[in-house]
Amino acid sequence: MIEMQDAAYGYGAEPLLSGLTLTLAPGSFHFLTGPSGAGKTTFLKLCYAELLPTGGTINLFGHKANGLGRDDIADLRQRIGVVHQDCQFLDHLPLSQNIALPLTVTGKSGILDEANLNELIGWVGLTARSDATPPELSGGERQRAALARAIIMDPDLILADEPTGNVDWEMSLRLLNLLVELNKLGKTVVIATHDLALIRAAKQRVQARVLRIQGGQIMSAGADL
Repeated sequence: MIEMQDAAYGYGAEPLLSGLTLTLAPGSFHFLTGPSGAGKTTFLKLCYAELLPTGGTINLFGHKANGLGRDDIADLRQRIGVVHQDCQFLDHLPLSQNIALPLTVTGKSGILDEANLNELIGWVGLTARSDATPPELSGGERQRAALARAIIMDPDLILADEPTGNVDWEMSLRLLNLLVELNKLGKTVVIATHDLALIRAAKQRVQARVLRIQGGQIMSAGADL
């Protein structure tokens, strides 16, 4: 699905990331850890071609990232769902339309009927809030809405950047359980997080690989956290 071979990103003598060699296999579950500023968000952006490597190679679904054109990248991103830290929404639209927005902008709004959209909204526990606008939502509701929006295109890969950073522990576990369910459906999941307690909780539910970025490189963090 994603293969990196001695990949690097940055400029000058000391790039932000270098020597990235790993594979994110279909159906796998990964946590990405590391101190603030280590490059976790940059790594995720390399995974969905928001950034392109300045050294080495990254293959995304069998295609070399640096050889992708604009249309190729747009097609690729339909296979990748991203939950961003900032959870940006269009404040004038109700929650249901915000969640369906990826289908609207890609001209595929007709492939998801209202019943399926309502089912997705119910799956993330937001049925009662479907007509609310984003400013009316709590932090946890916004995060669940962001997850629903990220998966509405039925992606193969889900990238979540600190999805539990601004919610309480109960909501963190709820979001984790949703991501574990998606993984059990065959989705590849990568979660960038500082929360070691969340990783320990996940290991009781799913076989998760923990990767740590330190000193510009990525390594296995081991099983004991």
